[in-house]
Amino acid sequence: MTTPSIPKTMQAVQLVGHGGLDQLVHSNDAPTPQPAAGEVLIDVHACGMNNTDVWVREGAYGSETDPAEISSWRRGRSTLIFPRIQGTDIVGRIVAVGDGVLQDRIGQRVMVDFSIYNRPEGDESLADIDYIGHGRDGGYAEYVAVPSENAYEIGADISDAGLATFCCAYLTAEQMLDRGRLAKGERILVTGASGGVGSAIIQLARVRGAIPYAVSSAGKEAALREIGAEAVILRDTEDLVGEVERMVDGPVDGVADLGAGPMFNALLRILRPEGRYCTAGAIGGPVVDFDLRTMYLKQLELHGSSQGTRTAFRRLVRYIEDGDIRPLLDRTFRLSDFHEAQRTFMAKTYIGKLVVVPDRHWSGEQGDAVGAPHVS
Repeated sequence: MTTPSIPKTMQAVQLVGHGGLDQLVHSNDAPTPQPAAGEVLIDVHACGMNNTDVWVREGAYGSETDPAEISSWRRGRSTLIFPRIQGTDIVGRIVAVGDGVLQDRIGQRVMVDFSIYNRPEGDESLADIDYIGHGRDGGYAEYVAVPSENAYEIGADISDAGLATFCCAYLTAEQMLDRGRLAKGERILVTGASGGVGSAIIQLARVRGAIPYAVSSAGKEAALREIGAEAVILRDTEDLVGEVERMVDGPVDGVADLGAGPMFNALLRILRPEGRYCTAGAIGGPVVDFDLRTMYLKQLELHGSSQGTRTAFRRLVRYIEDGDIRPLLDRTFRLSDFHEAQRTFMAKTYIGKLVVVPDRHWSGEQGDAVGAPHVS
């Protein structure tokens, strides 16, 4: 059910097909969703941006037999239906509820667990996982309807835009550390360290008492050390293995890789025997040369990871409420300036996260969040 105060149409950015930025269409008359049974309707105040949005738009996920095939995130079993409103990192206020949801949820400030688990509570398998913004409409809009259990009330003294930096990046990061069993005192090498997931891994590794080392581009060293990197290795160094040996004080127990590409074999060489490699992205190139002998002679573990479990998300909420992690908000954009926002996102000249805000909530001053410096 809905209420008379909620408009029938809303501002939204709709993805109408695979391709370039022209496939993202801004509208002021998209139908406003209504919450079904067990759902809540959220007035969106902020929504963070992610690499997955871009790769889904481009159809860049390939297939198991053809890396160049146009495919969405779930490949041959896609739940993506056009037009689709993307946007996973949703923060806002509940303004209406569907049947079976308590009315006292109305007015709550919430952060959304964006995962569609397709499994009952207690089953931690991610084999059937999907996400809000892909399998159903997401938060690049004024309103979004989500299952009530996915909307977590948040009381932390963080701006809406700051809160919208956490959801996808930090859940992905926490799950990677879970898969890699990162423990107190261990050393982890993080590629793509200036991005949303990479910068989250650095913070979350410190929460565990581990020691993160960052791989990134020049000019970002000070900012990465500020958020917890023990040292920063430049990714374009001629001898990545040698540079890591020089910079890291001890063996590398784990690698959290978001780059892949030409670095992949070097990263396996960097790991100690019985070390753990985990990837949740491949912005440097998804198809790699791979010497299996390095893996089996060193007894390495290789893990693939995407999104995270309900348990990991609840742990993330606790970290936020306890002040153990902080938002890294580079800047915000009006929803009507979405093309500019995505171009800026793709340029990767920043540290942390970019966030979009529906125009009617735009104040021009979105930040009591800790800002990460822009890198020119």
